[in-house]
Amino acid sequence: MDTPLSTIAVVGLGTMGTGIADVLVRAGREVVGIDVSESAAARAVAALEASTARAVARERITEDERQDALARFRVYSDLQAAAAADLVIEVVPETYETKQEVFRTLDGIVRPDAILATGTNALSVTRLAADSAHPERVLGLHFFAPVQAMKLVEVVSSVLTDPRAVAAVTRLAEELGKEPVAVGDRAGFIADGLLFGYLNQAAAMYEARYASREDIDAAMKLGCGLPMGPLELLDLVGIDTARTVLDAMYQASHDRLHAPAPILKQLSEAGLTGRKAGRGFYTYAAPGSAEKAPDALTPAAAGAGGTGREVRSVGVAGSGTMASGIAEVFAKAGYDVVLAARSQEKADAAKAYIATSLARSVAKGRMTEEAREETLARIAPAGSLDAFAEVDLAVEAVAEDLAIKQELFGRLDKICKPGVVLATTTSSLPVVACAKATSRPQDVIGMHFFNPAPAMKLVEIVRTVLTADDVHATVREVTAKIRKHGVDCGDRAGFIVNALLFPYLNNAVKMVQEHYATLDDIDTAMKLGGGYPMGPFELLDVVGLDVSLAIEKVLHREFRDPGLAPAPLLEHLVAAGCLGRKTGRGFREYARR
Repeated sequence: MDTPLSTIAVVGLGTMGTGIADVLVRAGREVVGIDVSESAAARAVAALEASTARAVARERITEDERQDALARFRVYSDLQAAAAADLVIEVVPETYETKQEVFRTLDGIVRPDAILATGTNALSVTRLAADSAHPERVLGLHFFAPVQAMKLVEVVSSVLTDPRAVAAVTRLAEELGKEPVAVGDRAGFIADGLLFGYLNQAAAMYEARYASREDIDAAMKLGCGLPMGPLELLDLVGIDTARTVLDAMYQASHDRLHAPAPILKQLSEAGLTGRKAGRGFYTYAAPGSAEKAPDALTPAAAGAGGTGREVRSVGVAGSGTMASGIAEVFAKAGYDVVLAARSQEKADAAKAYIATSLARSVAKGRMTEEAREETLARIAPAGSLDAFAEVDLAVEAVAEDLAIKQELFGRLDKICKPGVVLATTTSSLPVVACAKATSRPQDVIGMHFFNPAPAMKLVEIVRTVLTADDVHATVREVTAKIRKHGVDCGDRAGFIVNALLFPYLNNAVKMVQEHYATLDDIDTAMKLGGGYPMGPFELLDVVGLDVSLAIEKVLHREFRDPGLAPAPLLEHLVAAGCLGRKTGRGFREYARR
C-alpha cells in the first residue's frame, strides 16, 4: 500500500468510469479500463479521443501529450486484466450483489497489497469490505460528475480500512488536481447525504402539485444561486440512481425526509429515468441529450394567464433594507413610489439609502446620472400610511411578526381605495392571516422578494385560497415589468425556496452535531460537489442563526415532520447569542468591524 499508484484499473466504463479514466491518463497514470460490454469499452475510447482532441484545440495539451495519454488507456472485457494494478476503482451498477461479485473476483486476481476502491455513493463500504478477503485494503473513492470538471473527491474509510490505503488514495486525488475530503462510512457520505434529501423534497413538492417543475427549478437557481434546479439535476443524475441512493439513506436513517418520494418509483419503473432515457421530469430532444423539448406540461406563453388591474403607483411600507430595495426596484422600472415609514425622518433616511445605492450603480456604469435623478424623483417619502390613499399597489415590508403585519393590513384596509392590490413580502408567515385582517381578502397576495432586492431576480408570488384571479394576474404583470422572474406557489410555510433550503441547512448542522464531518469539510463538499455558491455554514452565518432557527421552527410546526425539528446545536448557539456574522460569532468567529 506504500507503493506509488502508477497502474490503475477502472472497472465499469459508463459515464463515471470513463471520466475517471480520462482524468487518470492525463495525469500520467497507466489505466486499464474493464467492462463486460464491448460497446461500452468502445464508447469510452471514443469519449477519451474526443475529450483529448478538445483539450488540444483549446491549447491545454499538445498533440504529442494527447497521443501519450491515449496510449496509456487500454480496454479489456475480463477482470484478469487488473492483475498488475496498484489500485482498482469499481464503478459498476449500484447494487451490493454486482459490487460484491466484482470484489470477490478481484480478491483472486490482484496483488495482496493492491487497494480496492468502490465508487459507490450510497452503499455501505463496510459491508463491501467485510465480504472481501482483505477488508483492510477496501475503501470508498467517490468522484462527482462530470469528473473532469468537479474538484471534490470523498475518500471513505470503514472501521476496517488501513490508514495507509487512505493516505495513498488521498495523495492520488491531490495529484489529480482534486480536493479530497475524508469521511466516514454512512449512506450518502457528505455531499449526497445533504443533496439527495433536498432533491427528494423537491420531487415531493412537485408531486403534490404545489408548484410547477419550471417554477421549482427557477426558484432554486435564482433564489440560491444554484447551477441547476433540483428536478433538472434529478434528470441528470438519473431518477433510478436517486431512488437507489435515497433507499439506502432511508434504511440507515429512518428519516422520512429520505424516504423516496413515490413519483421517483413511478418514473423509474416506467423507464422515465431522466436525460439518459430522453424523459424524466422533463422531456428531452433525444436520449442522452441535454436539450429540453416542449411537452404537455410546458408553460403557455407569457400573457396567457388573464388580464390584471392597472398599476401606475406603488406604496411600500417600511424603512429597512428590504423596503428600501423594493422601492428602488419599482422606481427604476418607472413606477411612482410612496415610501412610508413610521416617521418622516425614517422615510427620508430610507430614501437617502436608496440614493447611495443608485450612486453605486452610476459609479459601476450600470446607470447614468440622469437615470439616477429620474429614479429618485419618483420616490416620495412619507411619515404615515395615509399617503397610500391613491396608490394602486401597496407592498408591506415591515418586521416578520404576524401581529405587526396584521395591524398594518387592517390600517391599509381603511386607507387604500377600492381595487388596490395589497401585497405582503413575508418569507414564512401565512399570507391568508394577513388577508383576514382586511375586509377584502380577495385583494391580498404574497410577493416574496429576496435580499438584496435590486440584485436578486426572484419573486415568489403566493396566492391564498381567497386571492382573486385578476389580483394574481396583476402581480404577475408587475413582476415582469420590474424585470424579476416570478414563480407561483401556494400559501404554506417556506413557500418554495425556504421550504427546500432550510431542511438542507438543518441536516448540515446535524452532521456536525453528530461529529460526522467538520464545518470546513461540509462547506467544501457542498461547494465543490454540489455547485453551491456558499457552504451551508457560511450561508447560515450570513443569514443569521436566529433567523434560520425561526424559519425552521415554522416549517416544523407546519409540516409536523420529526426530520424538520431544528438541530439542538443550532438552538444552543442562538441561546448563547452566537447569531452569525452580525454578532461576530456563529458557527465560525469573525473579526469585529
